[in-house]
Amino acid sequence: MEKMNKAFEKVKMMVGMEVEDEEQQAAALDNENSFAFMDDFNRNCTLTTKQSMLVFLKPIKFGITFTLGNLLSLGSTAFLIGPKRQVSMMLDPVRIYATAIYIASMIIALFCALYVHNKLLTLLAIILEFGALVWYSLSYIPFARSTVSKIMVSCFDTEF
Repeated sequence: MEKMNKAFEKVKMMVGMEVEDEEQQAAALDNENSFAFMDDFNRNCTLTTKQSMLVFLKPIKFGITFTLGNLLSLGSTAFLIGPKRQVSMMLDPVRIYATAIYIASMIIALFCALYVHNKLLTLLAIILEFGALVWYSLSYIPFARSTVSKIMVSCFDTEF
């Protein structure tokens, strides 16, 4: 690496560019490396308008990938804690209804996307699946569902 840097310095001197001393190069390299990671991260994490609107432009394609992603996430947690423990936690009386609604919403989303091929129904199934995913996820956080329920009731309460 050092030989390559010296070669670049020689090329810069040949074409008439200024060559920085080693301390300036090291400081510039440290600053460049610290910002390079975040620049690469931001560049790779941005979506184009078409990509961000995929759910509305192609809801069938998004519905399939979203549902398969949810199935993979369930499988990954089963891999981490074991399938027997995963099933027992999913069938716990506290979250059995949330689990049933979540699994049913995934089946409905796949049915609408793969069999019915209706964009509007698939979009509604995706919304249902997302809501079921949130409710199912909240079942693992103590007092989260009751807190969210109280907040929603207070937000949509029409009595003055």
